Amino acid sequence: MPISSQIPIVDYLALGDRPHLVAHECTRCGARFFDRRNACASCFASDFALVDVATEGELRSFTIVAFAAPGIDVPFVAGVVDCDGTSVRANVINCPPDPEHVSLGMKVRLATYSVGTDANGTQAIGFGFEPIT
Repeated sequence: MPISSQIPIVDYLALGDRPHLVAHECTRCGARFFDRRNACASCFASDFALVDVATEGELRSFTIVAFAAPGIDVPFVAGVVDCDGTSVRANVINCPPDPEHVSLGMKVRLATYSVGTDANGTQAIGFGFEPIT
């Protein structure tokens, strides 16, 4: 069955020729948030601008998840990636989930993947970060 359309699994994932994340940036202090805010958690201002987030970054923290909810394949790597000053929480994908292949400071880039397809052919698209080789 041909896929008729794609939908990002989160509102801040922009699809297309160059998938990327989009953050809400406080126009007063520059703090960035992925969810919509009524006020900035850093300075309490209420004006935000949408900004594109860098698609490459550095893994700053990670854990190898060994236990998860039923139906979730384990192990997997959950991490925090610094994308040119914007902190992004995401899984490290397309990489074996072990300390021999994942390390602090490793360079990664945004990657998208299919989460599933519904009966109408709409494909849900998720994201993670993969090592830059």
